[in-house]
Amino acid sequence: MKVEQQGELYLLDKKIGIVSLGCPKNLVDSEIMLGQLRDEGYEIVQDSNDAQIIIVNTCGFIDSAKQESINTIIEMAALKEKNCERLIVAGCLAQRYRDMILDELPEVDAVMGTGSYGDVASVIKEAYSRKHFSTYCDLRNTSYLDCERVISTGNGYAYLKVAEGCNNCCTYCVIPSLRGPFRSRKIDSIINEAKRIAALGIKEIILVAQDTTRYGTDNYANRMLVQLLRELSKIDGIQWIRLLYCYPEEIDDELIAEIAQNDKVCKYLDIPIQHASDAILKAMGRRGKSNEIGSLLQKLRSTIPDIVIRTTVIVGFPGETEDDFQILSEFIDKYRFDRLGVFMYSKEEGTPASNMLNQVPARLKRSRYEKLMRIQRKISAELNSERLGRTYRVLVEGVSEDGIFYYGRSYAESPDIDGLLYFTSSEPLEGNQFVNVKILDCDDYDLTGEVKYESSE
Repeated sequence: MKVEQQGELYLLDKKIGIVSLGCPKNLVDSEIMLGQLRDEGYEIVQDSNDAQIIIVNTCGFIDSAKQESINTIIEMAALKEKNCERLIVAGCLAQRYRDMILDELPEVDAVMGTGSYGDVASVIKEAYSRKHFSTYCDLRNTSYLDCERVISTGNGYAYLKVAEGCNNCCTYCVIPSLRGPFRSRKIDSIINEAKRIAALGIKEIILVAQDTTRYGTDNYANRMLVQLLRELSKIDGIQWIRLLYCYPEEIDDELIAEIAQNDKVCKYLDIPIQHASDAILKAMGRRGKSNEIGSLLQKLRSTIPDIVIRTTVIVGFPGETEDDFQILSEFIDKYRFDRLGVFMYSKEEGTPASNMLNQVPARLKRSRYEKLMRIQRKISAELNSERLGRTYRVLVEGVSEDGIFYYGRSYAESPDIDGLLYFTSSEPLEGNQFVNVKILDCDDYDLTGEVKYESSE
């Protein structure tokens, strides 16, 4: 295409790449930007080396995530000596440190906050007429969530964001200031998106939000997650519905019954408890108490015997004593979570916890982290051994590098954060199909088995 000046038609010849960092919620935002750019006519490329416009969608939740984001921005900035013409930074780090990014990273042409995803095309056009600017960000906006996306997770599963923002205001967390107040999407909007996902042949949808179980409490004035699950279950093609980020105090009997009775809802819950000492829970600004969490876990396992429960905990929170840590260790040992993520407390500026007394030394945080991971490795190995000889319905995802095994997931494994099932088959398999796999061997996290076919006799 021949043009004499830099205009919109010229820009649409550009190749664009997005680097998405952080959590699945951030990935959805990246996919929304990709969808808008595709609809505008831009060419999307996977390799940043080929991109003339690069967008880095950052995470700014804890120190390690911030450092990864900064390192990635610097890495992408180096490509300005090659093909890259414009570098745009979006997401949580951009929302939190927009002025600092512009001041200290002159290679960055524009900064977009977390409410600006719907404006990505106009930001790119503006970046070709001026440099080093940031966009206004409305932290009450959710309209961009209704835009069509480019699903980047393959044809097996897709994340589906049901709400934005957070009202919990935990004392260690910056998310409310980065994402704004909790805002649920309308059910019709979610259902329409789920139908588009199903039309692509995707079998599993994974519901995400900062607090999924709070869905509907704002715009419907009531918990609406159960009603949403029932509507999603009516969609042909969707076979698994998985729930992540379910706060324990919002899990009620109606939701438990729906998970137990609804064949499409995976018997899997991600419940971030963060601690088990009442003193630390209170200091964190968490609403529940240790005995209430324990009672919930017992109810879930008695009502749904094969349920898989994942949680996350924080060690080294300000004021955490040896007694507090011992309570947490004993709680984990007693309730034997199927999946456990452990984080060392990160002192985040602007949060109440950052000003608390009795900050725990880094070496002690590391020691406590390693102790919990040793406890969990033992639990994981024991729970995996209990699965030996059992047969599971598995979604085939691919072939291992050695070419010997297929790999995939059962209802008990969430993508990216849990282990995998590796298995052989006497017949060739296609990705995104379901097979029955008998577990024959295991290690701490992954399992090995073989596909079981029905006898022709």
